[in-house]
Order: sequence, then structure tokens, then C-alpha cells
Amino acid sequence: MSNIKEEMPVLARHEGEWVGTYILIDLEGNILDKHNSHLICQFPEDARYPYYQINKYTWSDGKHEEHQFPAAYRDKKIWFDLERMQGNAWEADESTIILTFSYKAMPGTYLYEMIQISPCNNHRARTWHWFKDDQIFRRTLIQEERLK
Repeated sequence: MSNIKEEMPVLARHEGEWVGTYILIDLEGNILDKHNSHLICQFPEDARYPYYQINKYTWSDGKHEEHQFPAAYRDKKIWFDLERMQGNAWEADESTIILTFSYKAMPGTYLYEMIQISPCNNHRARTWHWFKDDQIFRRTLIQEERLK
């Protein structure tokens, strides 16, 4: 078993379930999309991937999606290489994780996400900055609370 929790203590604080809201906005602040989320962050023992995340999304019109994010661990980063996206995340300080990733179906587009966890470990604030051809074109704002 890797020592991911010891080498990435901020990431370890995210273990558990989180509920919140994603709001996608354009550069003028207009809401393009809004939906609820339920994320599960796990560190499975004796598993192929030392970090595993499940994201469940629900929209007011009844639409729902679920995505699984198994991650490898090396060099004090988690690494995703999945069918729909690839990227990696690292700790920036005592409360911040930075994630960069790209969707394989969106060539020329990439994202940077900043994830802030509160000192009590029960609240998260996340922002995504979307770039296309190295120019920002939208943002996602996420506010979450620990479910358990």
C-alpha cells in the first residue's frame, strides 16, 4: 500500500462524502448551467488505485450523471488517465489542492481547479478555470459541505 495519506495530508482530509452545487458561468458572470453534486472521495486499501472518487450530478430537470475517477499515485501527486479525461493534482499548501486536467473530447481545452478545504474539514470551495487555446472562456464555482 502506498503512503498517499501521509505524503498528501490535505488530500486525506477530503476523504468522505460531499454534497454541493456546481454553477458554470461565462466571462460576464451569466449562469450557463447549475446542478447539484454528491462526491465520494475514497482511499481504498488493497486496491489497484490508492485514490478513487465517484461524482454524482443531478439537475432540476431530472437529468443525472455519474462518473468514476480512479487515480494512480506517484511523486506526491494523484494522476488520472481515463477514457474521458486526464490530469493530475497536488497540494499547494495546508488547505489547497490544485488539479489540472483536460477532457479528451475537447481538444485545445484544459482546466485548472483550486480546491480549498476549511480548517474544520467540513466545507470546501472549488473553482475551475476553463481555457481554450490558452484563453479563459468560462468558470465553474462549487460550494460543498461534508455529508459524512
